[in-house]
Amino acid sequence: MKHLISAALIALTASAWAQGTASVDIKDPWVRATVAQQKATGAFMQLTAKADSKLVEAKSPVAGVVEIHEMAMDNNVMKMRQIPGLALPAGKAVELKPGGYHVMLMDLKGQVKEGDVVPVTLVFEGKDGKRETVEVKAPAKPLNNMPGMAAPSEHKHQ
Repeated sequence: MKHLISAALIALTASAWAQGTASVDIKDPWVRATVAQQKATGAFMQLTAKADSKLVEAKSPVAGVVEIHEMAMDNNVMKMRQIPGLALPAGKAVELKPGGYHVMLMDLKGQVKEGDVVPVTLVFEGKDGKRETVEVKAPAKPLNNMPGMAAPSEHKHQ
């Protein structure tokens, strides 16, 4: 029993150390689950950089194409577009969320089912041009799991 507890404490310490050494803290990563034949989804999380930097690239083995996107209103029309990078001001949390900035996973190689853990690689670039790669494990959640969203059966049509 002592060995099991010791191993668990070592694993927690190693995990905290690895996260503590990264220049960007990543909180609450998740990916929206898909339905069969759906070819795209989004990855969402909160990013807080310790020094001014940018999210410049993302990759995932579950998708043929991965891009950094933003959604914004343009003449009362919601538009989504790829951006070359996302500024991360030092100490300020930047939210990647549905309807805003997000990582777009396209040309999916299969269905992303609720409960799956999706690996996503994020590449950050500091002001000095140095790049850092961080591996994220994002659980897949259904659309109706988001705060403020009603489950499909709760939607009413008039």
